[in-house]
Order: sequence, then C-alpha cells, then structure tokens
Amino acid sequence: MKRQKDEENPVLTKSYDFALKIIEVYKVLANNREYVLSKQVLRSGTSIGANVEEGIGGHTLRDFAAKFSISYKEARETKYWLRLLRDSNYLDTEIANARISDCEELIRLIGAILRTTKQKIADEEQRKNKKNTD
Repeated sequence: MKRQKDEENPVLTKSYDFALKIIEVYKVLANNREYVLSKQVLRSGTSIGANVEEGIGGHTLRDFAAKFSISYKEARETKYWLRLLRDSNYLDTEIANARISDCEELIRLIGAILRTTKQKIADEEQRKNKKNTD
C-alpha cells in the first residue's frame, strides 16, 4: 500500500517510502522464521522516517538537527543490519543490495541536510556573539 502523495518534502517522502520497503523485508524474514535480526532492521529502518518527521516539526534549528542526527545514526544502523542479513544469507542478495542502495541515498541526503543545518546554527551563534560584543 502506497501512501498518498501529500508530501512534497524529498527526505520525508524517501524516508517514508524506505520504511515501507523495510516492512516488506521484515515480512519476508518473519515468514522464514527469522525474528531477531528482522526486528532490529524493522526498528531502525522505520525509525529513520519517524525522526525525520519529528525533526521537521521541531521548534528550533537545534531541535531539528538533534532529530536529524538520530535519523542519520538509525540509517547507518539499518545499513549494518541489511549487510548482515545479506552476508548471512537470510536475505536475498538482490533485495538486500537494493535496500542498501536506498539506505545509502538516505544517509547522503540526511548527512547533507545535517551539514547545512549545523552551518546555519554556527552562523546564528556567530551573529549572536557579534551582536553581543557590539
């Protein structure tokens, strides 16, 4: 089931769509009676989008950055679990590589957003400090 196209934010859309794909991976693994690793990848893979959503709703740039930082870490963790599932032959190589590629795209996108946000925070601090010394 696809969500309605009511979101125009690329990172929100990509992280949500990725979560749907991770749920499908979980279903495949659960049907093959693999429960421990599948729950790990489900938790981290769906957490990416949840933290993006929270970050977008943040009240400050620092709140936004904190949630996106968590999202970035969850994406890296998800990549680890996907690689482990692939290399242990629990998950088909083609499926795993496709999800790893999706995950790497999210890592790059969220990483770029974080770098830009951290620079904005630093610029704000610099302006604030300059104003206080004038």
